[in-house]
Parts: sequence; C-alpha cells; structure tokens
Amino acid sequence: MSAWVLPDHIADVLPSEARHIEELRRGLLDTARGYGYELVMPPLLEHLESLLTGTGEALDLQTFKLVDQLSGRTLGLRADSTPQVARIDAHLLNRQGVARLSYCGPVVHTRIDRAFASREPLQFGAEIYGHAGLEADLEILELARACLLQAGVQGLQLDMADVRVIDAVLAPVALEASRVNAIHAALAAKDVAELQALSADLPERVRADLCALPGLFGGVSVIDDARRVLTSSPALTEALDSLAWLAAQVQGMDLSIDLADLRGYAYYTGMRFAVFARDTQGEAVELARGGRYDEVGAVFGRKRPAVGFSLDLKELVSAVAPRPLEGAIRAPWGMDAALREAIAQLRSAGHTVVCVLPGHEHEVDEFDCDRELVQVPANGGVWTLKNL
Repeated sequence: MSAWVLPDHIADVLPSEARHIEELRRGLLDTARGYGYELVMPPLLEHLESLLTGTGEALDLQTFKLVDQLSGRTLGLRADSTPQVARIDAHLLNRQGVARLSYCGPVVHTRIDRAFASREPLQFGAEIYGHAGLEADLEILELARACLLQAGVQGLQLDMADVRVIDAVLAPVALEASRVNAIHAALAAKDVAELQALSADLPERVRADLCALPGLFGGVSVIDDARRVLTSSPALTEALDSLAWLAAQVQGMDLSIDLADLRGYAYYTGMRFAVFARDTQGEAVELARGGRYDEVGAVFGRKRPAVGFSLDLKELVSAVAPRPLEGAIRAPWGMDAALREAIAQLRSAGHTVVCVLPGHEHEVDEFDCDRELVQVPANGGVWTLKNL
C-alpha cells in the first residue's frame, strides 16, 4: 500500500475548501459571541470514563480508545465535545447562574453513520447551562438558525421531537433495558409490525400508544393529534405543551414534528431537534442537531439544566456555495527597501500580498490577484498599485 493513502473516510482538506471552512468557522464563532457565548477549548483526548459516562452505548462505539503510556489508564479520543463542555461547566467554572459556552474543534469517529461522511468531523457547538425553562430551548433554536443563515444556508427545515413522549407512554410498565432499546429501534424505523410483536404482552393502552407513535409526524397539527390519540398523563401533557410553545415561537424555518424520532435517545432528556437544508446538489442534508440533556453533568457532581446544539463544518461547507475570493495583490520579489516597505504597509492594512519568487513569474496565481505592485519611474520610482 502506498504511504500516502489515508484510512477510509479520512481525508485531507485542500486550500479552496479549507479557506471556505475557516471562513465559516470564524463566522459561527462570531455569531455565538454576539449572543453572549464564551469560547472554550477542551482537549482532544482524556480519560475514557470522563468522556463516556452517561452518554449511552452509541457514543462508546464511536470512540477510539488507547492506553496512556504515562499512567496506564485508558484514554479516549473525543467523538463528541458536549460531555467535555459539561465537565468544564460543572467542575472548572462551577458557576451558580447561567453559563453560555461555545466550542469548535475536531472530533474522531470509529465509523460513519451515513454514506460519504467523514470520520473526522470539525464540530462547532453552543450550549446553555443553568436554566431549565423553555427560554433556553428557544434561544438555542434561534442561535442555530442564526449560525446557519450567517453561513449562507437558505430554506431551513426544523424537525422537532421530545423524548419525554415515549417516556410517558412507557411509564405504566417496567421493562428491561434490552426490550426498551428494541422498542426505540422499532420506533425510529417506524416498524409498526415489530412494535406490535414487542408489545404483545403489554397493557392495551400502552400497546395502542406505541403503535400510534410512528404515524404521529407532519406539521404542527401532530401535537393536537397526539393529545387526542395518546393516553393522557401529566408527563405527556408537559412534553406536548413544551413542543407547542416552541413551535409557536420559532420563526424563519419550516417546521415539522416527529414524535417517533428517537435519535440520541440515551443522550437527551427533553426536546430534541434537527435542522435540514438542501446541499449544492439539491439533496436534503441534516446540518445541525441538538436538544436538552439535563443529565449529562451529573457524573461530574453537578446535575445542571443544559441545552445546546452542534454541527459539522465539513458537512456545512457542502451545503453552501463558496464565497468569492477577495482580490489579492501581486508583487515582485526584491530587496529594495521602498518595495519591502510598501509590501509591509499593504499587509498591515489587511491586504494579501503574494510575492512572485524569481523564475516563477509566469505561473498561475495561487490567489485571485486583481492588482499588481509596480514601480513607476516617472513618479520618482514610487511603488504603486496597478489594476490587472
């Protein structure tokens, strides 16, 4: 095998795409800062139990493990930054009030969850700790929308659910974890026949509610359908009331409800959402996902209300057209003091100045040079800009 061949689903990012990703990263971080989110930078690897406790089996399977040569303990390469940010909030910041935190960095996955995905996403996220009310849920939805709009994404589709709905449906019965997981998988696949088989010995109302959930998807009217079809309980009412309030407040995105959508069930404790849009080929892609996860900080000694979202910049870049290059300036290579001073002044003013090395005058510009620095003898040899 050639030494330059990379592992499957790992890829280099070349200059034009790297530039676009970096522009998006800066824009997203600035947008989050505009909402009052402070930037944190958690490490790429840490002790495995810190990374995985309370996050569910799915994240465990996605995490690369290795042995620390210094301590002999098992470390993990992060597959998701949220548990790390929860640790920072609970153990390091230890604030009593609201904490708004954002982050952006690579994560590593042992396998892909969809075709053509990268095993090294560049994850951006934002999270609110310390407020259990719907106001925080709505702020996260609005920030996710603002970030995607800032990136240039149009035609946003918001899909919402609440894991408390299935909790309320199963509350009357006590089931072993393996059976609950099988029910979750059948709901996610909308497999009514499998749900009927899994619930054959359950009370009639529980079985009827389970089999009704896969059909409860569509517009906002699904919430009213659920009130009518599902067995009423205080927990179900609270979950549906929360969804109804958020649905009434959301602006600028087409909205859908899917009460059987249980992706990330072990992670979330309340509302969860995903934002979709069309990529440059016209295909629908999921660009951001998030929700409420009030349990994630419990392992660190501080169970704090938490809600947030994340996205992969490498996925996001496929959904937006590249921004036009800013014009650069081409300059000759030379040791002339006036030339070097002119170049330094232009760079300090924020311009890109590309010096053409000797012997490479006829090569294609690496940047889109629309001006050239030339010396004008008639003007006393002053170096000046000339449009190309």
